[in-house]
Amino acid sequence: MKATLDALGAEIENALDGCRSDEDLERVRIAYLGRKGRLTEVMRGVGALAPEERPAVGELANALKRRVDECITALRERWKAERRQHELERERLDVTLPGRVWPYGHVHPLTAALDEAVAIFVSLGFSVYEGPHIEDEYHNFEALNIPSDHPARDMHDTFFVDHTHILRTHTSPVQIRVMENQEPPIAAIAPGAVFRHDDDVTHSPMFHQVEGFLVDRAVTFGDLKGVLSLFVQRMFGDDTRLRFRPSFFPFTEPSAEIDISCVICGGARAVNGGTCRVCKATGWLEILGAGMIHPAVFRAVGYDPEVVTGFAFGVGIERVAMLKYGITDIRLLFQNDLRFLRQF
Repeated sequence: MKATLDALGAEIENALDGCRSDEDLERVRIAYLGRKGRLTEVMRGVGALAPEERPAVGELANALKRRVDECITALRERWKAERRQHELERERLDVTLPGRVWPYGHVHPLTAALDEAVAIFVSLGFSVYEGPHIEDEYHNFEALNIPSDHPARDMHDTFFVDHTHILRTHTSPVQIRVMENQEPPIAAIAPGAVFRHDDDVTHSPMFHQVEGFLVDRAVTFGDLKGVLSLFVQRMFGDDTRLRFRPSFFPFTEPSAEIDISCVICGGARAVNGGTCRVCKATGWLEILGAGMIHPAVFRAVGYDPEVVTGFAFGVGIERVAMLKYGITDIRLLFQNDLRFLRQF
């Protein structure tokens, strides 16, 4: 039996030497160690030997089985390591090569203009507030001195959600909500989206405003002019001039529309020997509306208009972005055309 095991061990070694893959190893393992394998059959015959021979022969058979198992495992591990090393060699990177420059996104021009406007007012001490996009008519109109029969409602082209709720037509309702919950002094801005039923090259059904207001004792129109002058000059340059024109808004009195000197022609009314198309040869561009907060608005929020005064203003961010970046069609800001956006 010992001679049989020695011969079988030599045969198994030759078979393992001829293996070149995991599949070859599996075939050898099954041929010799499987349920019907040759070494397995020999080990089953140990029981038929004389009792005095069984321990020695059984030990030799088990030792051979362990040696074969260890050889198969060692070969598999060695080949696995070689394959891994080959993969690493094949995937080796030359770290001295220049890297690939992948395309990346950037800030939308509308977002850039909004962020810059907010940063300017925050630097002046204004706090930022937000309000709901779906408003009730009281906060959007009535508390702002625009009753249901007021002709100014016709200017807003309102989207109605139901009989009493609308998509807000301006960010001024935030002014009411803030004053309802705080006592003066207050300096606040309310940036955000607003909605009106309007759509052409200079209007969009959804656009963005920054509403701002300041309420305290003895606030004057001169304070309003100072804040807006600083905002415009920081946004468009120190040489930008302002012009205040009398106007009408239900929630401010007195009211004004503010023009700035044309950012294209600088107020010269001509560019390259021709008429400036942006300002239409007037030298001025309308930029925002403002005024002193109406006493009726103060009374609506529980303030005494004999004690406090304040100013409010609203600037359209699309208008700012178009002037700042020379954009001629407001619809370009919302079309997500990468050819357009990559210019900024």
